[in-house]
Amino acid sequence: MSETFPRIDHHGAVQGVTGSCHQLWLTEHDSLLIDCGMFQGAELSNAGAGAGKLEIEFDLASVRALIATHVHIDHVGRLPWLIAAGFKGPVHCTEPSAMLMPAVLEDAFMLGVKRDRALAERFLSHVEPMLNGHAYREWVPVIERDDLVCRVRFRQAGHILGSAWVEVDIRYPASGAKHRIVFSGDLGAPHAPLLPPPKPAWQADVVVLESTYGDRQHEDRRTRRDRLQKALESALSDGGTVLIPAFSIGRTQELLYEIEAIISTAKKRKKRGPGKALDWENLPIILDAPLATRFTTLYRELKPWWDKEALRRVREGHKPLGFEQLLTVDSHDKHMAMVNRLAQTRQPAVVITSNGMCSAGRIVNYLKAMLHDPRHNVLFVGYQARGTPGRDIQEHGPRGGWVELDGERYDIRAGIETLGGYSAHADQKGLVRFVTGMRHWPKQVRLVHGDDGAKQRLGGLLRDAARRKGHDMEVVIPEH
Repeated sequence: MSETFPRIDHHGAVQGVTGSCHQLWLTEHDSLLIDCGMFQGAELSNAGAGAGKLEIEFDLASVRALIATHVHIDHVGRLPWLIAAGFKGPVHCTEPSAMLMPAVLEDAFMLGVKRDRALAERFLSHVEPMLNGHAYREWVPVIERDDLVCRVRFRQAGHILGSAWVEVDIRYPASGAKHRIVFSGDLGAPHAPLLPPPKPAWQADVVVLESTYGDRQHEDRRTRRDRLQKALESALSDGGTVLIPAFSIGRTQELLYEIEAIISTAKKRKKRGPGKALDWENLPIILDAPLATRFTTLYRELKPWWDKEALRRVREGHKPLGFEQLLTVDSHDKHMAMVNRLAQTRQPAVVITSNGMCSAGRIVNYLKAMLHDPRHNVLFVGYQARGTPGRDIQEHGPRGGWVELDGERYDIRAGIETLGGYSAHADQKGLVRFVTGMRHWPKQVRLVHGDDGAKQRLGGLLRDAARRKGHDMEVVIPEH
């Protein structure tokens, strides 16, 4: 860009896929933060970009507002540290995100700051007045001065409920200069359960684009549901448990939606004649994650933001997030009892539990009790970041390797399978379309939130597309 402002500093999601935090400088003394997320896995110890520490390492004097694209912890989890560092500005997000965020921040506080419920509640009482929920497509004024006008708009991203990509409109009245900058946040896959798909912006000067799956394609919705059903039927045939590590918000609710559809179809087939060996109608689906249960309840309360298909299924009498076989486990004692029972009996069961990368949470207890037994299976349905136990199990499990959990080695004899199509992120085709589908292409695309290979592959495709269309578009992969 020829002018000094606006410009962008990246404080996270540069050397990997977590810790999203981008500072948009509007003037020498004014900036916005777009997301402020936690780092996870190996990215906790990588050098640069603030990785390896939760403290805020950049000056907040210029930050006028935090713009939150969605409530996943790798996008908003450092808000407690942001406030501790002195941030007092507003937090702008969508209406559903404003409803979901307190639960996310409470969990982030309890895990990362101090496991003190009273202190967490005091923190939330401080944060909640800062939250400003807005309707999709509504322009929100952030700064209105004689020398600077800045407004933002949230658009459907289809990643989790309330997720958005963000348009930032900037005007400098004195010079008449105008700029439109788009931050993709995390873009969802097309035809994802519950959510409408993302659509490209009309125009932008700069696009800051995630690249998580910039080097691969997803399966279509029908294929992945069929694969999910076949994987579960095969895994459960020997009386074992299928463990599905899933993050509490987004992935868990999509899985429940798909499993309810599989069960519903199986019931219809049973009425028409003999069904498969697996008794879907009586198979327990166990949600063993208190936070996920809380979010699932919130998802049910946020039906107005579901897509048309999901609302149609509700009108037809389906209960996508609250069907008969869905069992929830609340207390730690009941959780440990469930782990022991499923490890020792031959009752087929599906357990959805957190966290999604097996680095903490109740999934760790299940893995310790079951990884050594070939009767059980671990089914991965989401991205596993480098340095997480999930990535180690995914890579070494099929070769009979081991994984370290809480400082001890555990042999992997359980079956390991990955369903790549069950991603909440757009694939390579969707990411390219987000840029090339614009009526007026950007002058610059900045690739973040992806491994090096994914960014390089996606960058090459975008450059090729620009050359074919005769567009003067720069693709940048920031190093910090």
